[in-house]
Amino acid sequence: MKRGKPLKRTAGVRQEQRRFLIYCEGERTEDQYFRGLKAELRALPVSVELGGKHGEPKSLIRAAIEHKNRAAHSPQDRWMEYDEVWCVIDVEAPRPHPGLSQALELAERHGVEVVLTNPCFELWLLLHFADVHGYHTSESAQKALERLDACGYTAARKHVSYEKLRDGHERARDGAQALRKRGSDGYRSNPWTDMDRLVERLRAARYPRGKG
Repeated sequence: MKRGKPLKRTAGVRQEQRRFLIYCEGERTEDQYFRGLKAELRALPVSVELGGKHGEPKSLIRAAIEHKNRAAHSPQDRWMEYDEVWCVIDVEAPRPHPGLSQALELAERHGVEVVLTNPCFELWLLLHFADVHGYHTSESAQKALERLDACGYTAARKHVSYEKLRDGHERARDGAQALRKRGSDGYRSNPWTDMDRLVERLRAARYPRGKG
């Protein structure tokens, strides 16, 4: 008795996920936040680096560009290029970075995306717990986050617990969008941030059909 042909199984084609390279300034807060987010998104290929001279955005952009250019020849980067390269920069207040405009021009020429927060990254964390309306210096935003005592942050040691931020993502996103609608001068407005733009890109890459 002849046997019929074995049924062929159609192998599912697994789509390669987008690879992200994120450069942030040499502060512990940003590094802890992005490593916590990376752990939450698990399988998403995200590399987080500290680079450049703190307080000088152009050096951070240059570090990201150099990494972007060498990735395809680097075993540490799996000999693969990154699909998206991002830099996270504080505008700072009361005195903004003098070289910020030149840094943004450099990033645009080399295809590097830039996330800006005015005055500083702590504003984005603050939006996870509270609405923000008035002007903040970098110091006052840090002190406001510390006073909340909501995520383990202190201005002295720049520590943050990502787990305590996790449930506030949607609130922070909505708050950031509201600030941009009120701001009439882009990132020069204070308070202002587009950190949600990067976080939403990462989440969309990890859950392309809106899952999770």
